[in-house]
Amino acid sequence: MNDPLPWLTLKSVPGIGNLLCARLVRHFGAPQQVLNATIEALAQVEGITPRLARAIRGHRPPEWVLREIDQAARNGHFILTPSDDAYPALLHQIPDPPPVLFCHGRMGPLDCPIAVVGSRKATRYGLSTTRRLSAQLAEMGATVVSGMALGVDTAAHEGALDGGGRTIAVLGSGFNRVYPTQNKKLFERIAANGCVLTEFFAAAEPEAHHFPMRNRIISGMSLGTVVVEAARRSGSLITARLAAEQNREVFAVPGSVDAPTARGTHDLIKQGAKLVENAEDILVEIAPQLTRAPGSPTGARSLPKLSALELTLFNAIDVYPVHIDELAQRLKMGIGPLSGALSQLELKRIVCQLPGKHFARHAEYANAKDDTW
Repeated sequence: MNDPLPWLTLKSVPGIGNLLCARLVRHFGAPQQVLNATIEALAQVEGITPRLARAIRGHRPPEWVLREIDQAARNGHFILTPSDDAYPALLHQIPDPPPVLFCHGRMGPLDCPIAVVGSRKATRYGLSTTRRLSAQLAEMGATVVSGMALGVDTAAHEGALDGGGRTIAVLGSGFNRVYPTQNKKLFERIAANGCVLTEFFAAAEPEAHHFPMRNRIISGMSLGTVVVEAARRSGSLITARLAAEQNREVFAVPGSVDAPTARGTHDLIKQGAKLVENAEDILVEIAPQLTRAPGSPTGARSLPKLSALELTLFNAIDVYPVHIDELAQRLKMGIGPLSGALSQLELKRIVCQLPGKHFARHAEYANAKDDTW
């Protein structure tokens, strides 16, 4: 991991928030180069006044920053910065990524991250639906992301863990103030099977304005956000709005027309959110994002030379995920030969394996036909 001190030093400059921090680092290339820049060069960056430029130029790491780094190490926590490989890749795409993430547990690769959020005062239906949906996502290989609040968030983490998968919790407080206190055991259980993250210093209290900040991380590090239950004007709807602003998918689980906690989710569906009944509904929508390699073109490409079996298999697969068992039944093939042919198509980057033994075409071959070669 890279040294977090330059990032924390820059972030500790009075007047430098996440947005300006990201803008400065993009301009100069690294936080240490920002701190070493001249006042004249700093003032050229949008939003940096001469007074702020002078504050950056003369800034040195405060003692409390050094204490935060030392405390994290003593408590077995680690600190991720945007220059670390383990930093959630999708957070690089939002305007105000956190300069540091304090982490408890093991980050590991974030396979198919999906946020699941909802009401703290969830109904029995909301809790059971959340557990079922999160367990399905976990079983299919997705990483469930939530905020460890009471209600739906807790059910999302528990469902993912019960499904044998990984889950990530994002806190609105520091690690010395785990909130809610009822979830301290869940906090450790998540860390043992995933990771708990926060951008806040260890002693930070769960203040009201921290939670919208927390929500942008939940939605920002996820391919899509699922809202299970939410009353109007709820924090979950803020997360959904942030997801839409971050160009991520928004999903909503329908509820009873008589339930106040369903009004927010029904509003989302009216506004264009995808209606979700099971994990398959989510996977189908995000499949194009999973199958498209970074920087790959979206237009059709000509197929390379394929064997007769590979071509038959390719024509049986679409951009929408299909399970290997369904392919075997459709083509009347044994799993062994089918797996071998699928592996060859994966090696040729024509087909992509998705969580749960589902397969789909890569996006650039979405419209390819056998007459393209």
